[in-house]
Amino acid sequence: MADNRIPVSFNDKSRQRIDRLTRRLVSVCGIGILLVMLVLFFWLVWVVTPLFISPSLYSQSKGQIWQQDSAVAGGINSGQQWTWRIGSEGKGRFLPLDAGPPPAATNLSAAVKLAASDQRDGSTVLIDRQGDLYLVMPDFSSERPQWRFPLGAAPLMRAMGTARAASLTRLADNSWQLVLAQPQTVQVFRFAAGDRPQTLSISAAGVDQLVQSPDGGFIYALAGAELNVWQRGDSGFRLRDDLRLPSAPRQMALLSGGRSLLLADDKGVSQWFDITGDSAIRLQQIRTFPDSGDSGRVIVEAQRRVFATLSAQGELRLFASKQYQPLLQRQLAPGITAAWFAPQGNGLWVERQDNWQYYSLNNPWPDISWRNFWQKIWYENYPAPDYVWQSTAAEDNYQGKYSLVPLISGTLKAALMAMVIATPLALAAAMYTAWFMSPRMRRYVKPGIEMMGALPTVVVGLIASFWLAPLLAQRMSGIIMLPFLLAGGLLLMHPLSTLSVKRGWRWLFAPGREMLLLFPLLLLVIAFSLLAIPWLERLIWPQGLLACWGINYQSGNLLVAAIAMGFALVPLIFTLAEDALFSVPVSLANGSLALGATSWQTLRRVILPGASAGIFAALMIGFGRAMGETMIVLMATSNTPQTGGSLFSGLRTLSANVAIEMPEAAAGSAHYRILFLSALILLMFTLLVNTLAELLRQRLRARFAAGEGLE
Repeated sequence: MADNRIPVSFNDKSRQRIDRLTRRLVSVCGIGILLVMLVLFFWLVWVVTPLFISPSLYSQSKGQIWQQDSAVAGGINSGQQWTWRIGSEGKGRFLPLDAGPPPAATNLSAAVKLAASDQRDGSTVLIDRQGDLYLVMPDFSSERPQWRFPLGAAPLMRAMGTARAASLTRLADNSWQLVLAQPQTVQVFRFAAGDRPQTLSISAAGVDQLVQSPDGGFIYALAGAELNVWQRGDSGFRLRDDLRLPSAPRQMALLSGGRSLLLADDKGVSQWFDITGDSAIRLQQIRTFPDSGDSGRVIVEAQRRVFATLSAQGELRLFASKQYQPLLQRQLAPGITAAWFAPQGNGLWVERQDNWQYYSLNNPWPDISWRNFWQKIWYENYPAPDYVWQSTAAEDNYQGKYSLVPLISGTLKAALMAMVIATPLALAAAMYTAWFMSPRMRRYVKPGIEMMGALPTVVVGLIASFWLAPLLAQRMSGIIMLPFLLAGGLLLMHPLSTLSVKRGWRWLFAPGREMLLLFPLLLLVIAFSLLAIPWLERLIWPQGLLACWGINYQSGNLLVAAIAMGFALVPLIFTLAEDALFSVPVSLANGSLALGATSWQTLRRVILPGASAGIFAALMIGFGRAMGETMIVLMATSNTPQTGGSLFSGLRTLSANVAIEMPEAAAGSAHYRILFLSALILLMFTLLVNTLAELLRQRLRARFAAGEGLE
C-alpha cells in the first residue's frame, strides 16, 4: 500500500539555536531569582542571629592588689584601661587592667568608717573614723589618672561618726545629694560648689540600709524588715510607703534608671517598682528571680538593668530585669571580697584577699530573648504585664520594649479586613466580566479596572488619610448601612427587569448590558446612603451614633486602612481571577448550556470549579500583597502598636514599623536587629503562605482536571 503522507523536513538551525538560548536564559533567570531569595534570607538570618547568642565570660588579666585593706568603693573607667579602688585605710589607688605596674596610692582620708558612691561617675563620699566627711572622685581626663576633690580637700562636714548607712547621687555637674542614716533620723544634704550645704532631717529610727533614685526624688530605707519610701515634694520629703516585709533583706540596690528596687534575702532576689493602684501609687513586689536564693552579694550595672549575684563559694549568676532565668552561670574561685562591673557592662572586676582578676563579659543585649518577643512582660510602672512595642523614648535610661505581638496582630488584622472588603468585589466583578458581560463592553471595562492597579499606593494612602478618614467619621451610619442598601438595590433589579419585558423595554436588559442600568442605580443608592442617612442620624442622635455606642473613633483606624487596601487589592485579584475564569474551555460551558443548564448554573457548577485553582492563587497573591503593604497602612492609620482594639482603633503592621523606625535605628543595635527580625518573620510568613497556596492550587488543578469537581 502506497504511503500518501507528505514528507516534512524541518531543520531551521537558527530557530533551534534561539530556542536553546531562550530556554537557557529563562532557566538562568529562574535560578537567579531563587539565589537572590536565598541570599536575602541568609543575610537576614546573619543580621538577626547575634540577638540570640548566649553571654560569655572569660578571664582577661589578673594581678596583685598592692594593699592589704579591703575595698570600700571602686569602679572602672569608660575606656576600660584602669580600675580605681578606695581601701578601708583611706588610700585610693589606680590599677591598670593590663596588669602593669600601678601608680602609688594616694591618701584621701583617715581610716574609712563609711563610704557611698555614685557608679555613674565614681563620685564617692568618705566618712572617716573621726567623723570627717570628704567628697572625692577619680579623674581620667589626662593620660595618667588622678584623684580630685570637686568641693575642696577640706572636710565638708564634721561629727558624722554616728552615721550607719549612706547613699550618694550626683544631681548636676557640681551638685550632689547625700543621704545619711543616723540612729534616730535620716539626714539629707545637698552640696554644690561655692554654696553652703543644705540640710533636711527625716524622723526615722534604726535605718541600716539606704538607697536613693538618681534624681534624688525618692529615698528607700530599710530598718530591719521595715521598708520606707520617702518622696520629695514642695515642702520636703513625705513618707509615701511603709511596708512590713516577711524577713529582713540582706542587701538593697537600685537598678539603672532608679525605678526598680532589688531586695536580696534568703528566698532570693526580688524586684519591686511603683504600680498605680485604685487610690495612689504604691511600691509592689513584681517578681522573684529563680536560682537566686543563695545569693551572697548583689552587684548592679550602672547603665543597664542587669545585676549579678556572687555567692560565698564564688558562683556567679547574671540576671536581667526582663528575664526570669539567669543569663549566665559560672563558677569562679572562692574568696571574693569585692566586685563591680565596667560602665558598659562588658567587663567584671573581682577582688580577693591579695589579688584581683578582670573578666571580659560579652552580654550586648541582655533584655532580648525569643520568649520575650511573644509573651507578656511586666515593665516598670505598668499596671500589669502586657504586649508592648515602644522602642524609643526621650529618657537616656529608657528600657526598650520589643514585643512583636502587636505588630503581627496589626498585620493580620489589616490584611484580613482588606481581603474581606476586596474579595467579594473583585470576584463578583471577575465573574460578571468573564461570563455575563458582552465582549464589546469587556474590552473597555477590564483594562479600566486593571488601570486602577497602576495607582501608586502612596496616593491611595494620602486620599485615605485626608479624605476617607474624615468622611467615615462624619457619615459612619451611612457607611454601616451601605452594604445592606446595595444588596437591596441589586435585588430590585429583578422586578425592574420583569417590568421592562412586559412593557417591551427588553433592550434595557439585553444580555451583557445590564450594567448600563445597574451602575446608575448603585450610584443613587450610594448617594442616598452617604447623604440622607447621616442627616437622619443627626436628627435622631445629635451627639452622633458612635458616641451613643460609646465608641472612641480615631481618625486613622483599621476600617480606613482596610477600605484603602481593599481598593488597592481589587485590580490584582480581579485580573488574576478573571483570567482564570476566562481560560476555562468554552466547550465545557457550551456543553452545560446544551444540556439545559442556565448561565448561572453553568457558572456555579462548571466554570467556577474549573477555574478554582486560578481563583485560589489570585486570593493568596492578594493576601500576600496585603501582608506586605506599607504606604497605605503607614498613612491611613495612627500607627499605634496595640494588640486589642476595634475597627475604629489604630494599629501598626510589621512593614510599616520597619519603614517608620529603620531610619532612626543605630546600625548594629538591638533595635536595628529586631527590625530585621521583623522583616525576616514577614518574609518567612509570606513564603509559607505562598507555598501552602501553591500546594493547594496544584491539588485543586489536578482534581478538577480529572473532572472530580464537576457536577
